[in-house]
Amino acid sequence: MNGVTEETRRPRRAPAPGERKLDAERSRRLLLDAALEEFAAKGYAGARVQDIADRAGVNKQLINYYFGGKGGLYREITCRWRETEAGFNDPGIGLDEVLVRYLRHALDDPRGTRLNALRGLTGTFDGEPPIEREDLSELVRRQADGELAGDLDPAAVMLVMMAMVSAPVVLPLAVRRVFGISPDSPEFQEHYAEQLRRIVRHLAGDGRSADDAGRAADGDGK
Repeated sequence: MNGVTEETRRPRRAPAPGERKLDAERSRRLLLDAALEEFAAKGYAGARVQDIADRAGVNKQLINYYFGGKGGLYREITCRWRETEAGFNDPGIGLDEVLVRYLRHALDDPRGTRLNALRGLTGTFDGEPPIEREDLSELVRRQADGELAGDLDPAAVMLVMMAMVSAPVVLPLAVRRVFGISPDSPEFQEHYAEQLRRIVRHLAGDGRSADDAGRAADGDGK
C-alpha cells in the first residue's frame, strides 16, 4: 500500500529519435505561428518573447534554442513567406491571376500583410537582414510578352499591385466607405478579385505608349 505499482516501477521509455524530431518540428511550428500572431498584432518591437512562448504553449527558452532569439523568429517567418510566394509566381498563368493568388492569400491569412504594414510604420530592427530590392525580372518578361504596356515602369506596376492586394487588409474602413460592404464579406472579395483581374488586363494597353496615344488624339483633332 505504499503507492508503488507495476506501472510506476516500470522505467519511462526514452523517446525514439523520430519522436524527438516530430516534437521539435511541432514546437518550431507552434512558435512560428505564435510569433506571426504577436508580430502582426504588435509589430516586432512590441512583441514580447514571453507572450510568444505563452501563446505557443512552450518554454520561452526554446525560442533561443531553435531560432537564436526573437530576431531569428522574424527572419524564419520571412523565409517561409518567400517559399509560399514562390508558389504564386507561375509563368504559365496570366499576371491577373497571379495577383489574385496574392489577394486570396492576404484575405485568407492577413497576418503577414498587417505585419508588413506595421514594419513600414515602425521601421527595421537591429540585426534584421538588409532590405533587398524587389526582383522585377518576371514583370520585365511579362512586359516583353505584351502583358504590360511598353511605357509602364515595372517598379511602379509592382508597387501599385502590392497596394491593391494589401488595401482590403490595411484599409478596412476605406473599403466600407467606398464599397459600402465589409472587406470580410464573400460578396466584396469576389467582386474585388474580379476588378483586380480587369485592372491588370488593362495594363497591357492597346500596344501604343501614352505618348503615341496622345499624338494620335492630337491628330484626330486637327
